[in-house]
Amino acid sequence: MDQQKKTTPVSLQAPLTGPMSNPTAAAQTLLHNPGAAQALFNNPGAASQALLGNRGATQQPFLNNPGGVQHVGVPGAGHVSINKPGTALALTMSPSDSRALIRGDRGSMLSMSDDNVMMNQILATHAPDGREFDVRPLLYLVEDILNRATQHVDFLVKGTLSQAELEERAQQANHIAMLEALTFTIDRIACELAYKALGGSDVHATTTAIFNLLSSYAWDAKLVLSLSAFALNYGEFWLLAQIYSTNQLAKSMALLKQLPTLLEHTAPLKPRFDALNNLIRTMMDVTRSVVQFKDLPSTYISPDVPALVTALTLIPTAVYWTIRSMVACATQISSLTSMGHEFGISTTESWELSTLAHKLRNIHEHLTKHLNFCYQYIDERRDVETYQMLLNLFDPNVLHIDNMRVLKALIYAKDDKLPLLDGSTKREVSLDVLRRKSVLLLISSLEFANDELAILEQIYNDSRIHATRLESQYEVVWIPVVDRSIIPLPEETKTKFENLLSIMPWYSVKDPLLIEKPVIRFIKEFWHFRTKPILVVLDPQGKVVSPNAIHMMWIWGSTAFPFTSMREEALWREETWRLDLLVDGIDPLILNWIKEGKYIFFYGGDNIDWVKRFTAQARSVASASLIPLEMVYVGKSNKREQVKKVTGVINAEKLSYAWQDQAMVWFFWTRLESMLFSKIQLGRADDQDPMMQQIKKLLSYDRDGGWAVLSQGSNIVVNGHSSTILPTLGGYDEWKVNVPEKGFDMSFKEYHDKLHDVAHPCCRFEFPTTIRIPESMRCPECLRIMEKYNTFLCCHDEKGIPGSLF
Repeated sequence: MDQQKKTTPVSLQAPLTGPMSNPTAAAQTLLHNPGAAQALFNNPGAASQALLGNRGATQQPFLNNPGGVQHVGVPGAGHVSINKPGTALALTMSPSDSRALIRGDRGSMLSMSDDNVMMNQILATHAPDGREFDVRPLLYLVEDILNRATQHVDFLVKGTLSQAELEERAQQANHIAMLEALTFTIDRIACELAYKALGGSDVHATTTAIFNLLSSYAWDAKLVLSLSAFALNYGEFWLLAQIYSTNQLAKSMALLKQLPTLLEHTAPLKPRFDALNNLIRTMMDVTRSVVQFKDLPSTYISPDVPALVTALTLIPTAVYWTIRSMVACATQISSLTSMGHEFGISTTESWELSTLAHKLRNIHEHLTKHLNFCYQYIDERRDVETYQMLLNLFDPNVLHIDNMRVLKALIYAKDDKLPLLDGSTKREVSLDVLRRKSVLLLISSLEFANDELAILEQIYNDSRIHATRLESQYEVVWIPVVDRSIIPLPEETKTKFENLLSIMPWYSVKDPLLIEKPVIRFIKEFWHFRTKPILVVLDPQGKVVSPNAIHMMWIWGSTAFPFTSMREEALWREETWRLDLLVDGIDPLILNWIKEGKYIFFYGGDNIDWVKRFTAQARSVASASLIPLEMVYVGKSNKREQVKKVTGVINAEKLSYAWQDQAMVWFFWTRLESMLFSKIQLGRADDQDPMMQQIKKLLSYDRDGGWAVLSQGSNIVVNGHSSTILPTLGGYDEWKVNVPEKGFDMSFKEYHDKLHDVAHPCCRFEFPTTIRIPESMRCPECLRIMEKYNTFLCCHDEKGIPGSLF
């Protein structure tokens, strides 16, 4: 770390250490002798500037040997053009906007005609010979020098490259060779800047001379080489300022440059240093943008993309004004060192620096805008590629050795971080813990009800007992899905995620942003995820054996292990329409009633008048028939608050038994709805299966008024709507005569079915957009294809039933 005191143009304190413990000093050492880079890197204090130049070099073996140059492809060259997705690219500027950009600057230093002449002169110097090199290592070095020299606040707070990173990059043989080859060019430009600035030459003429020196280089190279030369001079200036008080050699050199006298009068010079540093930072911003355009991957973007066309047209102008700004800064520095602190900045010079900074900021804003458009375009092309890759990976005909390719494509493809958090140990782990295991991908939004999680965890624990018994290995992985259109994530979203992550008992993706946009698209389009949790089951080779096992988990619990579609089919073949299927293990009391062979009325609805009339008539009929009858109120699939009110009245007036725990109500309806969705998923929703027809009837009745299911023990007698159940109870005097011969249950059913044939209540299903909606559905009453409508629904209940599918 840099141990010297921070130095600013206002307070130029003397550093406490010598040059080799000073990063800027070490940088200068490397600047002037890249051949000694290895030796200097053995000194922990060595840093950035040392890689730029060797003033004694007179040969250019690197530049004369194109084969030794690292070539960077021109974006789009030799590549097939690609279709442009619909984005905001239509808003980009036309190529003529680079001229409008300059013309639009208020107080421009040049007229439009002068500007055209000037840019024509610059373009005439451009004669690239095809030799290209990666300018980024050089730019990293220059940024380090200028950031330290200007004491940039962002640099001090955030840092750029650490010293270790800088040294590691600089030590690479190809980078050292490149710097040795470019030292001659950098020195020539540095001398040009210093000499012409000292001689008071015309700024445009000096800028043009630099362009002539760099005629054979690409635009990004011209800019980085010029900035390197400027950094060489400016860094040397501040290096002496930082160490002259503790180093005798530096002190002597500083005396020659009048630095001690200059630094004793820092307060009057603060505005000038502020203006210089502000312009230098803007120069670096523009340079980064130009280099970023050169680094755009030609695989995903071609030169005919509008944003790139506009930017490439603007880049020569950006390069010119940035180099011209370097010349202006060099002139100011030369004036300071040659004329001392008495040299006051004139109004013209002050205006020039501020105008250049304004112009460069304007240019940088335009470049940044088009760069963002380009990144957006590239991201979309990459997303399409990734999505297609996922489709190929999950093709049922594709075989994999194990599940690693599939899991990496879904969760995180790189090896630079551990993407999972182990819920039991709270330690980060790699995807290797899932290798060749059956994996249950629990995919959900952050709206995950605690009731759902608790039941899933119980099923998970019970299933592990099955797995151990069968010597099968499987794991659950939670994949959180968040809205990636807002990045960084809002604090509320982060808090929700952290809270859920802390209670997940299984493996979880530790950062929701690891799940990329094309993966979310695949999950939504291929596995039909909306917002409700789904559970995709992969076998040890990564093949999907169930696109959503959560329905069979709700219905059968751990009995559904190993949660494959084949197991789901087998379980349905074993099922019959009975009360046990509806109740399962929700309430042990009801299971006892079933064992005792009692008559049981399951009923629901949110109309308290219907509840009172139904329970009163049911008790009256049971009493008259001398049958043991129990009644259970199970609420509705929605309207949570209204269900609570009805339950309260039932309790207060002792109308019947009612579930007090809303989680039991939720689980009852979730299981019932899961039965329908399980059949839809298996493609059997419209099978003329009596059991399926009854399930659909019950779900339909729930959407429209009250309903009741009568059973004797586990055997279901009647499943009816309130419009037929109440009249059946009310008509007891008409059908009671049949009870001695046919029994209570058959007498009740026959009378009810006659009324049902006349009444035929409408059937309807309402599917929210948060779930997969079937293309069509047959009516459970008449078996016709039902009509489809769009419905707007409000239940005046903010909470609803947690996790409800409807």
